Amino acid sequence: MAMLLEINPVNPQPRLIAQVVEVLKKGGVIGYPTDTMYGIGCDIFNQKAVKRVYRIKSRPKHKPFSFLCSDLKDISEYSHVGNTAYRLMRKTLPGPYTFVLAGTKMVPRIMMTKQKTVGIRVPDCVISLELIRLMGNPILNTSAVPPEGGEAQVPRDGYDVNDLFCNQVDLVIDGGPMVAGPSTVVSLVDDRPEILREGKGNTALFR
Repeated sequence: MAMLLEINPVNPQPRLIAQVVEVLKKGGVIGYPTDTMYGIGCDIFNQKAVKRVYRIKSRPKHKPFSFLCSDLKDISEYSHVGNTAYRLMRKTLPGPYTFVLAGTKMVPRIMMTKQKTVGIRVPDCVISLELIRLMGNPILNTSAVPPEGGEAQVPRDGYDVNDLFCNQVDLVIDGGPMVAGPSTVVSLVDDRPEILREGKGNTALFR
C-alpha cells in the first residue's frame, strides 16, 4: 500500500517535500501533481526505478518517457537549445508544454529515443518544482493513467492515484483536485517549432 501525503499546493511543507525526495533518492516511484494532471515519476538516473515505471505503464522500451526540469537553465544541461527554442520556452515556461529537443550526454540512454531526442517539461506546479530543486536532477513524468486509458480513469487528486496505483508505487502526493488534461507537445528539433499534440496551453505561440 502506497503512503499518501497531503501537501499544500500553494505553500508545500518543506518537511514533506524532503520526505518525498528521500523516497525518490532510494529508488522509489511516486504519484504526484503537475500543472496538467497527476503523474507517476522517479529519479531519471535510477535505471531500476525507470524500468519499474515502464512495467507499471506497460510501455514499450522504444517509447521513452518525458521528464521534468526546474527551469530553462536546467533544460539547457539536458538538451541542445537553439535561439528560436530559447525564445519560445522563455515565453511559455513554466507551463503545460512538453518540448521535444535533441538530448545531451547528460541524459541516460533509457530516457532518449533512437533519434537521441528527449521530451522535457517545466511545470507550473510548485510541488513538482520543489521536488526537482531539492532532488537536484530531473524527475521522470508520465500520466497517472492505467495502460488501458480512458478519460474516466484520469485521476483528479491524490486519492484517485492512490486507488489506481496503491500496490505499484511507493508514495502518492495529494496536492488537491485539478482539471486534468494532457500537455501540448511541441518539437523544437532543428530549432523549428512543430506541434505534435494539442493539449493545455496556448498553441498559437508555436504557429
